[in-house]
Amino acid sequence: MKILVTGSNGLLGQKLITLLTAQENCQVIGTARGQNRLKGDFANFEYRSLDVTDAQAVEAIVSEMRPDAVIHTAAMTNVDECESKQAECRQLNVEAVRYLADSCAKHGVFLLHLSTDFIFDGTAGPYKEDVPASPISFYGQSKADAEQVVIQQAGLQWAIARTILVYGIAQDMSRSNIVLWVKKSLEDGKTIQVVDDQWRTPTLAEDLAMGCWLIVKHKAEGIFNISGEELLTPYEMAQQTAAFFGLSTDTMIRTDSSKFTQPAKRPPRTGFDITKAKTVLGYAPHTFREGIAILAEQVAAQQS
Repeated sequence: MKILVTGSNGLLGQKLITLLTAQENCQVIGTARGQNRLKGDFANFEYRSLDVTDAQAVEAIVSEMRPDAVIHTAAMTNVDECESKQAECRQLNVEAVRYLADSCAKHGVFLLHLSTDFIFDGTAGPYKEDVPASPISFYGQSKADAEQVVIQQAGLQWAIARTILVYGIAQDMSRSNIVLWVKKSLEDGKTIQVVDDQWRTPTLAEDLAMGCWLIVKHKAEGIFNISGEELLTPYEMAQQTAAFFGLSTDTMIRTDSSKFTQPAKRPPRTGFDITKAKTVLGYAPHTFREGIAILAEQVAAQQS
């Protein structure tokens, strides 16, 4: 199977390349803007620079490579930046999806598109796959619109993987996440305020990559919720992180989201019901504590 991954330099992209190149008879093309940032030798892997907002470039690479499937992870995901740079957000999060959907339909390529819990207003989580979108931010609206682009594309074989609060470690350690932030802050004795009035089902990046692979492997069509299973607040995540590393929580202050001013609204309670993914795909995510342990091992390996 030949699989093309957009956004291969990102966290999920890196996890996908690592996972997919380890599968038998799997040829992988990674694409992103600029140079390949993924270090290491991967069997049956090729990197190509691609700007997904360039319709001609998208058509050229799909027609040349003729992959069996495209996993589209590239997106503008900074929620507040999307609010202030709406034209840029729409170009990357909606129009680029249109270009990929057009090309995939034209060449008979299966398209897996990544989406988010931010398509919901957060008043009725956890959500199943059939709940209508109700975004409250421009980012959420852009992702909801992109889903419709995929669903309405004539002749396209498609799937949508919705996910939530993805955490993990990229090779270059360039991104932080709630686990690393809490660990470092508490180790340094810093006072941190952590909200306890927003609920999510946090997703280990490796689990999301596996969910994507299962969808593509079986060419399972439709919408799938791919996330963790535990509904937690950031405060609860921080508490679990502190407990795992044996850190004092004396400098951790429990607070609520009204104490923070952010340009974009956040849905208060999302979370996903992942019954469909477990039943149809055999998807089995790690617990949050298991995810912390995996991160701890990866940090230790990168620092050694």
